[in-house]
Parts: sequence; structure tokens; C-alpha cells
Amino acid sequence: EVQLVESGGGLLQAGGSLRLSCAASGFTFDDYAIGWFRQAPGKEREGVSCISASDGSAVYADSVEGRVTISRDNTKNTVNLQMNSLKPEDTAVYYCAATAGYCSSWEGDFGSWGQGTQVTVSS
Repeated sequence: EVQLVESGGGLLQAGGSLRLSCAASGFTFDDYAIGWFRQAPGKEREGVSCISASDGSAVYADSVEGRVTISRDNTKNTVNLQMNSLKPEDTAVYYCAATAGYCSSWEGDFGSWGQGTQVTVSS
């Protein structure tokens, strides 16, 4: 059974840092790109970052570029999202998702999703 489990969310003040983790199981982790998405109340889900399977190349949304770093540990089947200089507009439920091979800009390509973890940033 494919499973993605997010952790690390919480409540913090603006300017703070947080590290989200995505633990994967049930599939060949090394063959899949992992993406992070978020959905704020009343807004559509948006892509935050993604790390590809083979070369570990990463992409970031403009809104988080320079504040967020994605990394993967294929020995532990985990992907981490280090978030710094957090802003109130980063408040959202954060999801990780898997797609085969390389990152895609279309979330429809991501077939497996976690349940999400809440990040709340107060001003």
C-alpha cells in the first residue's frame, strides 16, 4: 500500500522556521519525484516545491524561492522541506505527493498524496 505521511507542522510566529517531513512507503521511493503542495483556506491548492527522483533537482514556487529548501534521503524514504522566514501568507495545509520520475508542474500527475499537515504563521 502506497503511503505518504507528513509531519512537522505547527503554529509559529512570522519570521520563524519549520521543517516538514514526508515519510513514504509502499513503493520504490528512488524512482519517484516528491512534491510539496499547500492549500490555504478559501484558496486553490498550489505547488510549493518538488524534488526529482534521479538527479535530485529541485524546483520552487516564486512565492517561496530563497526561503525554502527541499531535500530527500533515499536511505530513509523521506523528503524534507525546510522553511525559513515564514510569513502569515504561508499559513496552509501542506501536502506531499509522489509522481514517477521527474517533477511535473501539473498536480494531476501526482497520483499519491498524504493527509496533510497544518502550518499556521501568526503576525
